[in-house]
Amino acid sequence: MLLLLLGIIVLHVAVLVLLFVSTIVSQWVVGNGHATDLWQNCSTSSAGNVHHCHSSSANEWLQSVQATMILSIIFSVLSLFLFFCQLFTLTKGGRFYITGVFQILAESNTSHMCSYCD
Repeated sequence: MLLLLLGIIVLHVAVLVLLFVSTIVSQWVVGNGHATDLWQNCSTSSAGNVHHCHSSSANEWLQSVQATMILSIIFSVLSLFLFFCQLFTLTKGGRFYITGVFQILAESNTSHMCSYCD
């Protein structure tokens, strides 16, 4: 049972790390003197110097992706916090319904992001 709880904690932390990395990473698409990520678009010279960066949140679909990424991180952090709270307060054999709901909300936000890109 202890091994199962440790596995769940590792899974929660891994999801949070992946969400933070994918939200904060500075270059998603790189090519031909142009770098694009979730937050800004940058034009670069052949020497690698940044010439001009502007916010990439002008498109509605990109703003919705930004919002769902942030909501997903918030729900995942809440899920981990509630997991620890329920771990120490639930009686033996209790079920983690609240934690599961927040984890499902976090997952549902990230799984529908690509539908905005089309």
